[in-house]
Amino acid sequence: MKFIFKIVVAVSLVVFISTHLKAQKQSDDRLAAQYFDNKEYDKAVLFYEKLFDKTHSPTYYVRLLTCFIELKEYKNAEKLIKRELKNFPFQLEFWTDLGNLYKISGNEADSKQSYEKSLKLLSPNNEQIMALANGFLKYRETEYAIQTYIKGRKLVNGSYPFNFELAQVYSLQGNTEAMLEEYLSLLLYQESYIQSVQNALQTALDPDDNGEKKALLKTLLIKYIQKNGDAKVFSELLIWTYIQEKNFNGAFIQAKALDKRQKEMGNRLVELAKLSLENKDYETAIKCYQYVIEKGVDNYYYISSKMELVNVYNSKIIDSQNYTVEDLLSLEKTYNTTINELGRTASTASLLRGLAHLQAFYLHNTTGAINLLNEIIAMPRLDPHDVAKSKIELADVLLFTDEIWDASLLYSQVEKEYKFDQIGETAKFKNAKISFYTGDFAWAKTQLDALKASTSKLIANDAMQLSVTITDNIGIDTTEAPLLMFAKADLLDYQNKNNEALLMLDSLKLAYPNHTIADDILFKRFQINYKQKKYEEAAQNLEDLIKDYSFDILADDAIYQLALLNDNILNNKPKAAELYKKIMFDYQSSIYVVDSRKRFRALRDELKIIKIEDDILEFETN
Repeated sequence: MKFIFKIVVAVSLVVFISTHLKAQKQSDDRLAAQYFDNKEYDKAVLFYEKLFDKTHSPTYYVRLLTCFIELKEYKNAEKLIKRELKNFPFQLEFWTDLGNLYKISGNEADSKQSYEKSLKLLSPNNEQIMALANGFLKYRETEYAIQTYIKGRKLVNGSYPFNFELAQVYSLQGNTEAMLEEYLSLLLYQESYIQSVQNALQTALDPDDNGEKKALLKTLLIKYIQKNGDAKVFSELLIWTYIQEKNFNGAFIQAKALDKRQKEMGNRLVELAKLSLENKDYETAIKCYQYVIEKGVDNYYYISSKMELVNVYNSKIIDSQNYTVEDLLSLEKTYNTTINELGRTASTASLLRGLAHLQAFYLHNTTGAINLLNEIIAMPRLDPHDVAKSKIELADVLLFTDEIWDASLLYSQVEKEYKFDQIGETAKFKNAKISFYTGDFAWAKTQLDALKASTSKLIANDAMQLSVTITDNIGIDTTEAPLLMFAKADLLDYQNKNNEALLMLDSLKLAYPNHTIADDILFKRFQINYKQKKYEEAAQNLEDLIKDYSFDILADDAIYQLALLNDNILNNKPKAAELYKKIMFDYQSSIYVVDSRKRFRALRDELKIIKIEDDILEFETN
């Protein structure tokens, strides 16, 4: 029993001492850190000496060395470093500490000797090489860091070339050419690093206000392409560089050359065409598809390129806002010529659907469009999704011709068949709008609220906006008359009955001058005037909305649309920039913040260039 008691006492004593020592260490650590942060190095050094002697922690080593240096106790600092060198001879970064100490104390010769000694001791070990280079970089000794990596590259004999690391050091030095050479040399070593190189270049080439860095990269890439004709990676990187500049024509020239050299099928031109179209560079997209089409009917991408080329022509004309009837008829002819060549089959359903949309909504040939859409729906072996898309398009046309309930029936069919698909959500939203047009606001709101969680950001935003319109404009007395008038005007707008829609909005404003729907009336007037290309009137509608209803839910929509109007049509870039900036700072929760920031930055750079050119012109004139 006594023996057991002694054991218990001994264990308790050990635990007590251990706990006491741990608490003491924590107390010392807190005090040391407090003195160190307050720059009371004479007090901090006492604690860090004790803590380092007990633990040999790298953290305490760094703190203790800093204390010695700050107190100018260079001898103590030297002893500390040399002790670590003796204990850890493999860790060459201690030599950089010693070299830096000598440099601080004014002993340049010994500093240089220490740095060079570390280089002599370097062994073919990646970890040691990188640790030593980082030791030099800690003291901004970039030249020695470069020497470390270059010697390390020779020592490991090609097993790892340290290109990324060297490129980063050259970037720190501002030596752009050497940095780029390292990245390109890495691709000679291993082409599969292209994605990593692109990621690194995106950071390294920004900022590049005058374009000098990208110009240098292109020069070097052309040199590498000429020297290494069989390595397509440099052509691919050059194409990527042009795309970063949004110089899609430059990318096209290189992509075409690479396609010919590698005897490819045109796949990279097809991808470039899609990217060009997204960025509204229609001419380059057209050239890409025409190049692929010229490869002949046996080419894998021939049919799809033929079809996509028509879509590009469509976007080029419709998006221009300046098209004429002759332009539309020419586009219809292009559709028909292509359809006659490729045939009216399930594989050309999207092309036929595009023609039907053009006929119905731009050429006002709704009968021809309806017949064509019914023909598509009846096609054998048509993909079910194409059937659904064609039904939605047909319903859109029927709604346009005021056959509202037939349209609703088609939307309902698609919604029922594709409950958990985005195409079903599209049909559900369009059906909810029909309920809105016909004054069934409660049912419309129920459907719209369900769509707020849509996987499509566009559908979710549109659903939320229409739901809010319903909620905000049914008053406390639950009168629905003003909202019903607005809904009828909205339908008339959809049906292109512009004058009737504007008369309805005028009547609504006169009948309910103080109603909350006033901002919606102004925004709808903007949409109708814009559609009719009455841009000055459209701008005034937005100006009035911003001035009188800056607190309302449509304010950010109005500011963003006015920014786009000034940016793209009225050509008032400074005003557009101010409006984008207003969105960024005054409406930070707006869905337009990201796009506004991008365009504001682009305009800021563009306006800066214009200002510089104007200043030069003024100077030369004087």
